[in-house]
Amino acid sequence: MVKKLKKIWRSLGPGLITGASDDEPSGIATYTIAGAKFGLASLWMALFTLPLMIVIQEMSARIGRVSNRGLAGNMKKFYPRYILYTIASLIVVVNTINIGADMSGMAQSIALLMPFPERVTAIAITIAILLITVILPYKKIFNIFKWLALSLFVYVFAIFTVHENWPDILRGLVVPKILFTRDFFIMMTAFFGTTIAPYLFFWQANQEVEEKIIEQCKPGRVCRLKPATETELSDLRIDTRVGMTFSNIITFCIIILTSSTLFKAGLHNVETLKDAAEALKPIAGEYAYLLFTAGIISSGFLAIPILAGSAAYVIAEIFGWSQGLNKTFTKAKEFYCVIIASTLVGLIIPLLGLHPVKALFYTAILYGLISPIIISMIIHMANNPDVMGQHTNSKSTNILGRITLIIMSLTAIISVIIL
Repeated sequence: MVKKLKKIWRSLGPGLITGASDDEPSGIATYTIAGAKFGLASLWMALFTLPLMIVIQEMSARIGRVSNRGLAGNMKKFYPRYILYTIASLIVVVNTINIGADMSGMAQSIALLMPFPERVTAIAITIAILLITVILPYKKIFNIFKWLALSLFVYVFAIFTVHENWPDILRGLVVPKILFTRDFFIMMTAFFGTTIAPYLFFWQANQEVEEKIIEQCKPGRVCRLKPATETELSDLRIDTRVGMTFSNIITFCIIILTSSTLFKAGLHNVETLKDAAEALKPIAGEYAYLLFTAGIISSGFLAIPILAGSAAYVIAEIFGWSQGLNKTFTKAKEFYCVIIASTLVGLIIPLLGLHPVKALFYTAILYGLISPIIISMIIHMANNPDVMGQHTNSKSTNILGRITLIIMSLTAIISVIIL
């Protein structure tokens, strides 16, 4: 049994890490707002978005594994430059804002547990993340990410610290409820945007390439990557589905926890993650408070390198720079400099004391607005024989992918109208 579990653990990779990073502080803030403001009325979205995020993430991962290039690399080779530059600019800007908002949320959470000034804590977080990302070898970073992913199980434990009405929860999960209000539709855009977030597409595609290089190439030697096999693509699908399911289980638990506590207590307007955590203490007890806070901290340590890394992959592929966390700093200086720069620019948000929950929530809305553009590119790319060869989308994948595109487009259009 132990050997089997170890084998399963070793088989999980980019899909698990990508799924876990989806529940970063921006996501936690969005799901907390959803649960506190609308209760179980938002719970159905955790189930509804699961097949949508799986299909787009599988396409992104398959593009990387088959073409041996990330999404930006394929856009550069096969599509007009103005499309590449527009998408790259949006990704880099929104990711950088998200990094800063995540840092701010983490700094506030650490301040709840230890009496350190938030600005000093944000600087310490930045230094720690950059040291881990730049200095440690890829395999160690990868293992740290996997264990950080598991740490998000704290939210599963947290829901068992409070009394739950499971029949109501199951009903809220499977019976969609839409409130025809401005706030609900804005929240829906943020929810969809943070759950089906564009940086995840770029990150997983490039991670599949890195994994392939590590599997097939020896350091210091010229390497020609082999075509993707059906076994590789099957493993990729399992890994991605496990990762996305894990992600939405955590989403499900956060909404249940905040709905059962903050919403029922009438605390509908969450101003900061610190306020949300502190409000849980008298309502749900010490354990729920500590678990909620620990989840914010660990998710930030996982997500910030991934946000900075996905931006670095995009820029590196545009300019043809050497790239990859499997390379040392001296062999991919420009790639690592983008990671360092985007992380340091993001640090401005906590240093200026900007409103973290609003920044996190608005970041999710921005992701919701730009996702349709990128999803349409991914669908086109995954059907392009020049990119995918014989591994283009199946009919069912295209149907589900286009449904995802329509839904993301509608939520974005509605939000633009009502904002």
